[in-house]
Parts: sequence; C-alpha cells; structure tokens
Amino acid sequence: MTPPIELTREQILAFRRRVGALDERLPSGTRSLRQAAWAGLTDSVPRAALLSIHARVEGTQPSTWEDRSLVHVWGPRHSTYLVPARDRGIFTLARLPDEARRRARAEDMAALVHAYLNGRRLLDGLVQRELGIGNAIKYAAPTGTVLIRWDGARSPTVWTVPAPEIDPFEAHRELVRRYVHILGPATPAAFATWAGIGERESRAAFEGLSKSLAPVRTPIGDAWILARDEPLFREPPGPAAPARLLPSGDTYFLFWGAGRELLIPDAARRAELWTTRVWPGAVLVAGEVAGRWRRAQAEVSIQAWQRLSRAERDAVEAEARSLPLPGVESEISVGWNS
Repeated sequence: MTPPIELTREQILAFRRRVGALDERLPSGTRSLRQAAWAGLTDSVPRAALLSIHARVEGTQPSTWEDRSLVHVWGPRHSTYLVPARDRGIFTLARLPDEARRRARAEDMAALVHAYLNGRRLLDGLVQRELGIGNAIKYAAPTGTVLIRWDGARSPTVWTVPAPEIDPFEAHRELVRRYVHILGPATPAAFATWAGIGERESRAAFEGLSKSLAPVRTPIGDAWILARDEPLFREPPGPAAPARLLPSGDTYFLFWGAGRELLIPDAARRAELWTTRVWPGAVLVAGEVAGRWRRAQAEVSIQAWQRLSRAERDAVEAEARSLPLPGVESEISVGWNS
C-alpha cells in the first residue's frame, strides 16, 4: 500500500484557499460563478450565498445570486443551497437513498407535489398546508425534480421540473469528488455529516473512487485527497488576500468535529464561531480566521481575536464596505467590538 502523504496545517489551509478562490478573486462571469459554487453555497441565512460569491468573484452585484446560471435547491442536510443550474442533479440525486423504502418515500412525495402544483409556482408554506405534509415536502428534494427560490423575506417559492439527466450513482460519486476537492482532506464520516447521508453510503462512495484518491496524514488524523490534487497541496502557498468576510455557513468553514480543530486550534474561539444558534461570519485576515462578524442592515460589527495592524483593519473595513447588500441604500458602517 502507498504510504500516506504527510500534510501540514499550513499546506491544507493554503490549498483550501487556493481552490476556493479566496486568495485572489475570479473574473466576473458565468464560469467563475460555477467555480465559486463548485461544492454548493449555503443560503439558509438570507443572501449568505451572495456574500460567499462576493468573497470569490470580482464585480459581484446585489442581484448576482439571481443569475440564470444558478438555482436554489434543498441540498445537503436539506439546507437551502445556491448551486450551478447545470449541476443541480449532483446536489440532489446524489442524496437519493439506496434503501428502497426511503427512496419510495422521496419519489412518492415528489409525485404528490408535482401533481398538486400542476405547472404552478406557489409558496412552499401554502403547498405544505394544502397537502398536509408540513416540512416533509423536503423529502422530495433528492429526486432533483423540485426547485425553490428564496428571497429571504418569506417562505420560498417552489415548483417542479424534469429529473436531471444524470445517474444517481454517478451524481453521488461526483458530489464526493467536489467535497474532497474543496473541503479536503476528507473522510467518509465527515462527508456523511456534510451531505446529510448515512455513513454506509458514504463509505461505499469513497470505495468506488479508491483509484482516484490518495491517502494522507494530517494533524487531525488520516484522510483522503484527490490524487490529482497532490501537486497543488505540495505547491508553495502564494500571497493570501489581505482580508475576506465570509458569511455564516460559508464553504471554507463548513465543518464539524476535528475539521474545526484544524481551522481554528483554539477551542474557545471555535465556540465563538460555531455557536449553538445561527453562526456568525468569519473574518479572514492574511489567510487565517482572525475574528467573526455580523451585520444588521447596513451596520457591520466585527470582533477581532487578535491585535490587527492599521493596514489589516483598513483591509477588513474595505471588504465590509464593498459587500453587495440587496435593499441597502445607505453607506455601510463598520464597528469594532473589543
């Protein structure tokens, strides 16, 4: 067996920033939007996905989240996700259960919702009440036939579309590839938690991709990377961006368990970022998470975890003032909490 590749924390974080387009923004355009959303963008907190795009793509506007190349789905863990329209099958069919009873439940719910909507677009809450199904409507999501649009102000609009033209097994394998590429090094257990699927299904997917994976040893244990990514891990890190404001649930810190320890070694700071309620955003300074932030309308509040230089504070404030906030007409104000 090939011995595991030894990877340091610095190599791993530099790789994640590089493939996540956080060191240097991508040029404006559809191709960049797809790259920014390669592993999906969580949008359960209103317009979080837009701010994730802003951290990665030049020229992001308040309306960019409505680009025709992007769609909303109930994705991993049934959370609201903004994903590339051409890839919606990867974020839906990949999670279609293998077990016959659970798969039938998903397909039956999708058929029920499709028949009721009959080509209409209605508020999700109305469909739930009229059919008496409550939040179980999300069971239909893994069929890939349900799309939503959530503007953050009320219940999402829901409608049905033809099933994606991708085999569920291949969709599952591709979702694993994307997870390992963007959030790796990875383990089957970590992928199962992220995707909201069973560990047995996750292990089977990793085994099916064994020829394209390489074992690695990290500061938090053994894991896997895509074999083709090894040169990128070994490549010396380039200059990190002076500052980025990552919203709640951003892909860069969407981890549980040991993955959080790697990103933020200090346990007290981890508790401040991954709270028991709605997570705040993360302040990235020169490649390290250096604090957290929240906003209320046009007011951005930043709490730094370390003493920042004047240049670093200016970079953070510039990022905050450049946020493309929909519906905010006034100038963004920035406050610092001690």
